[in-house]
Amino acid sequence: MADMPTLDRLDELTLLIDHGEPVYLRYSPGPEADARHPSKDHESGLLMSGVSANPLRPPRWWTRPPVDWVARSVCQYLRELDEGARPWVLTGRVIDFGPDNEPLLTDVTPIAWLSDELLAAAHKHYKEQLDAGQATHPG
Repeated sequence: MADMPTLDRLDELTLLIDHGEPVYLRYSPGPEADARHPSKDHESGLLMSGVSANPLRPPRWWTRPPVDWVARSVCQYLRELDEGARPWVLTGRVIDFGPDNEPLLTDVTPIAWLSDELLAAAHKHYKEQLDAGQATHPG
């Protein structure tokens, strides 16, 4: 997928959520590697029925600007960059749900890679607009 386009701006990514079918974010070596190796639940060792991805469209309860949700979604798996994963956007058909209740997709269509500039912009937005790192159950 060397010819897959790359998104460089957070607003470009946010615009994708308003164009019909749902779009998802995935961190992995990429679409070609995913086609050769199915997703696996690392704790059980079981193969999953599709590739795990996270929806970029905010849920109905989200009343903040959509860009806040998109930036948050991008930042949730930044740690996977250290494992050789790259972030990319895709569409697909939800076939089931993974161990973290994330959608598992088949019939995947890759859309675009996310650039380092976009990741930096998402991280900056996330830190400035949301209470990033807030404890789930403050004492």
